[in-house]
Amino acid sequence: MCDYDDDLYHERLPNVCGAIGAKARSCCSTDTVKRLLPISTWLPKYKARYLVGDMVAGLTVGLTCVAQGIAYGAVAGLPPVYGLYSSFMGSFMYILFGTCKDITVGPTAIISMMVNPHIDGNPDLAVLLCFLSGCLILLLGLLNLGVLVRFISMPVTTGFTLAAALTVGSGQINNLFGIESNSNEFLKSWINFFSHIEQTRRNDAILGCGTLILLLLMRKLSSLSCGFRQLNRYLSLCRNVLAVFLGILLCYLLSRDSDEMPFRVNGEITAGLPPFRPPPFHTENEDGEAIDFSGMVSKLGGSIASIAFLSILESVAIGKAFSKGQIVDASQEMVALGFCNVFSSFFSSMPITGSFGRSAVNNASGVQTTLGGAITGILILMTLAFLTPTFAYIPKATLAAIIISAMLFMVEYDKIGEIWRAKKRDMLPFLATVLTCLFWSLEYGMLVGVVINALFILKKSMTPQFQLETQKHNGIELCLTELKGSVDYTGAEYLKTTIVTHVTEHMGDVTLVVIKGAEINSIDATVAATIVSLREDLRLLKCDLICWNWSIAAAGVVCRLQKKARSMFKFTKSFTEFIETIARERESGNGSRRVSHIACDLSQ
Repeated sequence: MCDYDDDLYHERLPNVCGAIGAKARSCCSTDTVKRLLPISTWLPKYKARYLVGDMVAGLTVGLTCVAQGIAYGAVAGLPPVYGLYSSFMGSFMYILFGTCKDITVGPTAIISMMVNPHIDGNPDLAVLLCFLSGCLILLLGLLNLGVLVRFISMPVTTGFTLAAALTVGSGQINNLFGIESNSNEFLKSWINFFSHIEQTRRNDAILGCGTLILLLLMRKLSSLSCGFRQLNRYLSLCRNVLAVFLGILLCYLLSRDSDEMPFRVNGEITAGLPPFRPPPFHTENEDGEAIDFSGMVSKLGGSIASIAFLSILESVAIGKAFSKGQIVDASQEMVALGFCNVFSSFFSSMPITGSFGRSAVNNASGVQTTLGGAITGILILMTLAFLTPTFAYIPKATLAAIIISAMLFMVEYDKIGEIWRAKKRDMLPFLATVLTCLFWSLEYGMLVGVVINALFILKKSMTPQFQLETQKHNGIELCLTELKGSVDYTGAEYLKTTIVTHVTEHMGDVTLVVIKGAEINSIDATVAATIVSLREDLRLLKCDLICWNWSIAAAGVVCRLQKKARSMFKFTKSFTEFIETIARERESGNGSRRVSHIACDLSQ
């Protein structure tokens, strides 16, 4: 017996108590505090020269957030002011817990679109959804489960983004032309548009299309080399605010001498700051019937988990996009996003997450730290306190143009081409995600894409990569099986069937099967049982089985399953030495074709 036989028969179990103790000690360390509160790291190093960049970026993002917040409140099927209620608290909380200086947290088109079908226009349901999804995100972050985002592949996220952009943009096509619509869904919106196209309002259509063209042209201002480049850049960044201002001005001027509004508008917006109060745990439906907490949760259903997960995905993806070579701590971003949602729900907020568009504006404006979010939050509060009566004049066509222009540039067109060029098979989860999102729902579209990717992974694990060839050495004809990676229980039967079939086809010629397992780090009990079963099947075919140079961890699983299986394993320094050992043993004339002596080289 070799000296390390004890390792084969005794499994090394993890030190659970030690791991728990170490984790408990680390939770009380200053490093953990700094990780959970990143502000404690960057604030002492804050320099006065950072303040100008943070203020300019905060003001620019704040102005953009005012326009988009009102629009996304309407997308969620809520009074537009709820978009503003959702825009300030996340900015303040992210200063404390966020790790990426560029991320701005608030309402987004995708999350607003996903909230809409689950709340039936009831603000209480939206606020409770914000609270519960925030609690779930926070819990996942504290449990360090940021690895969950790794299960979403690039084709799935790209397909989801495309479908979400098409859905949100299509939901605004009716408002762009002044047509009444009761649905924001992709297919229903277009059916309503073409079936009621004769109801197009001339003023709304002109304003909506004109605003959309203006926004697209202003987006290009930053790239112009003529004129005042700095001024052009800030005009481009503030294009949404200018569009809202022009819409309000036109609506006000044209309505002064008329009893009717020249455009379809959202109507009066509640003035003042939102009250500080706990999220509602009971509400009433449209008929005035009381709904308790369990009824509200039942109404929200799976949207609590789906919106939480997609909020995480959006925020982490933005963090990676602007990380500039730094590692993004997904778990800490989840903690930050969870706190943002939980605290925002006390100010009548709907679910919020990182906004890619506003984060891009933040980055382009020269933000230096997350302190820029304080300026954004203060600007939103000032808007709520003093300017909300003005927003009654915002035309729906203007908001529709703002949303559609944002959606046009949210699609990752370059990545679609990259997927096609790199591996066309990945177009399958991409297309499945797009079509399911468009014609079923955004939540199930993402799930379908993940399932298809999981099937690819499962198929790969069911067919382990290995090379099988027949060789002849020192008069011994053998079948050499070289595994290229680990073997899971899903692929064990495939490995056994392939080897037995190969030996059967070479019946009488092949007398030895060698499985080279240098790359196998560990196996499970199913694989071990399959290896033992393979040995018995090969015996019936008058063929021996040797597992050569397997790791101690992998070989130990087989040996602990069946002690006599120890004779299958050989450990030598080289394949030449292994063949010479086999040849000497066969020449010893022991009368048995089965190799029974074990050669061990402890210097390996």
